[in-house]
This record gives sequence, structure tokens and C-alpha cells, in this order.
Amino acid sequence: MPLHPLLQIVDPQAPITGYTTFIIFSIIKLVIVFTVYMVAAALLTLAERKISAWMQGRRGPNRVGGRGGWLQPAADGIKNFMKEETEPGNASQPLFSMAPALSFIPAMIVWSVIPFASPLPTRWGRVDLVVADLPIGFLFILAIASLGVYGVVLAGWASNNKYSFLGGLRSSAQMVSYEVALGMSTIPVILLAGNVTMSQIIRQQSHSMWNVFNLTVAFLIFFVASLAEANRVPFDLPEAESELVAGYHTEYSAMKFSLFFIAEYANIVTASAFMATLFLGGWDIPFTGWDNAAPFTVLKTLLTLGCFLTKTGFFIFVFIWIRWTVPRFRYDQLMSLGWRVMIPVALGYIVLIAATLLVLQAIGIQPGPMHSVILLAENICALLLFFVLIDEGRIISPAYRRAREQRILRLRGRSTLPPATEGVGK
Repeated sequence: MPLHPLLQIVDPQAPITGYTTFIIFSIIKLVIVFTVYMVAAALLTLAERKISAWMQGRRGPNRVGGRGGWLQPAADGIKNFMKEETEPGNASQPLFSMAPALSFIPAMIVWSVIPFASPLPTRWGRVDLVVADLPIGFLFILAIASLGVYGVVLAGWASNNKYSFLGGLRSSAQMVSYEVALGMSTIPVILLAGNVTMSQIIRQQSHSMWNVFNLTVAFLIFFVASLAEANRVPFDLPEAESELVAGYHTEYSAMKFSLFFIAEYANIVTASAFMATLFLGGWDIPFTGWDNAAPFTVLKTLLTLGCFLTKTGFFIFVFIWIRWTVPRFRYDQLMSLGWRVMIPVALGYIVLIAATLLVLQAIGIQPGPMHSVILLAENICALLLFFVLIDEGRIISPAYRRAREQRILRLRGRSTLPPATEGVGK
């Protein structure tokens, strides 16, 4: 009689082959990853309040859970559970109740295909530290992440409130404007990796240079589009308090209201982990290659996990930092940036990278140090050209226009030129 799969001892460096063992480890990873994810999304509310207080010279929450206020998220959760649920009389009740969950679930599902550490050797075989290592993991992320906006749109429409409806419309237009740029900015990553598997993208960066240096323009476009997709400042037009009261969640209260905020922070965590994987090498430890080669050990797993969490935490901090530093765009500025700058630049960058890779392949330069140096130099030139062309907002019109001297003199009351001859800008 063969032993039960959990009693069999195999090579720790070999992949798990037993079906029962695979299912058990998958369930364990599922429970651990999503428990940590939910706790992190809740604690991120405290982190934002603490960081904003630090930036503004305040103390932040300091009453619940000691001087550090560590139990403030728990207190907020209990308060929201105890609050009364209010539902508008003319709202579409099924869609009204479905919208908060639909806004949160896609951000949580995306985490299932993001590798967060190097494989862990066990007595039952090597365990890959990713919930589901799909061969199309990259496409899975783009497809599922784009569903989150439907929760916002449904919340705006189902509330039967004009402010909520305007917030939903803004979210739809914003999604259309920036989802295209977000998707196109990832195409150079696929071209460079030659694969759409997340683990292969990490492996490609570990053997050369991180994509933040190889594909700098794509990284900047992806980062700005991620801010817009997460409805974060300066792209939080769907919930602009000064214009739309609270935007798409004006009519929500109690836990439904709280779930929208949890969804926002969940999207921040997901976008940060996605950027760390695509452009900062994921769990790859910089300036070393031993963490990517067998034999895998528990020490490698712990170090790579810490490296991945550090990179993700860095992007989370940048998200919070930008919120308390940059003012909100006007709506015409938001649309102009998306359609007149980001989409054309992303399309042109795809052509540039594809042509460069073809030329390098034709002249016999294989992926390696020289390959990365050439791409780095090309990106530096592209960035210089890009920012020189923008020239203080002339392309991101009508965000900013420099007035001619005659216009300035006219405004100062010293111009003798008739109004028909004055210029409005270059």
C-alpha cells in the first residue's frame, strides 16, 4: 500500500507532484495571503493618517490602543458595524448593495497571481509562493483589475442621486482614458520578457536590469495611470468633495461606505505590488543572483519576501505622499493628460522599444549587460526629449499656458495693442 501523500518524503527542491498535497498547500497559501491582505488594507488606513500627520506636523490617532493608536482601525470597524444602514427609497436595491463588494473583490483576486517570494523547500516538495502561477497571469491581472470600476459606476447609477451619478460618469470617463494607457505601458514589459507569466517577468529582470531602468517611460506612464485607476489624488475627481459632496458613495453609510474605502486601499496595495513585480524585479534581491538559483532555502524565502514587501511598501508610501502633496486636477486637465499625452506617448514608446529590440537582435546583441546599457541610454534620451517637449505644460493643455508679453502688459493696463492682436499663448 502506498503511503498517504502527506506522509511521503520527496526531494525538497523538486516540484510538488501529488494532487492532494498541491490542493492542501494551495488552500494554506490562499488563507494566509488573503488574511494578511485584508489586515494590511485595514492597517493602511492608520498608516495614511499617521503619515499625513507626520507631514503636517501633527500626531495623528493616539487615543485608541495606546499612544500609537494601533487599535484605531479596529475602533473604526466596530463603529461602522454598529451604524445604521440607510438605503435611498428610489435606489436600485440589488445593484446598490452589490456595488461596494464589486469594487473590492477584483483588487483582492489579482493578488492570486503575484509571486511574493522565492520557492519554499518542504519535505513534500518545492512550494511556489504564489497562490496560482497562471501561464497568463499578466493578462489575468489586466482583465480582472479593470472590473473594479464597475463597482463605482454601479454605485453612482444605483443611488439615484445626481452627485453620485456624476461621480459614476466621471469614473467611467476616467477609466476609458487611463485604462488604455495603463495597458499599453505594459506591452514593452512583455516584449522584453517574451512571456506573460509573472514568474518569468521576475526571472528576466533578475538576469539583467530592472525594468524601471530598461523601460523608464513605461514605468512613469504605468505609475500615473495607476493613480488614476485607484481614484487617488490628483485623480480623485469621481469623489471630489468640493464639487460632488462625496461622489459615487454619497448615499452610502455604515459598512457599505467603509467598504469603498477598504477597496481604495486594497487597490493601492495591489497596484504597488504589481509595479514592484513588473518594474522592480518583484522578490528579486538587487546586486545578487544567489536568490534565484537552486538550491532554495528557507533563508532565501524569508529574505526575498522581505525584499518584496519593502518594494511594495515603498510604492504605498509614494501613493500616500502624493495625496498630501499634489492638488487635484481640473476635469479638463485630467482628460487632456490622458488623451493628448499618455496614450500617444505610450503608443510611440511601444514602437520605439519594439524597433530597438529588433535592431539589437539583428546585430547579434543578446539580452545581457550590453543589452541593458543600450536600453538604459535610450530611456535617458527619451526622458530628456519627453520633458523638453512638455516644456512647463504646453502639451498638457489647457493645464497651463504661458502668456505672451503683450498679454501680460494688457493685464497690467500698460498695453496699447487692441484686443484682437493679443496672443493667448504659445
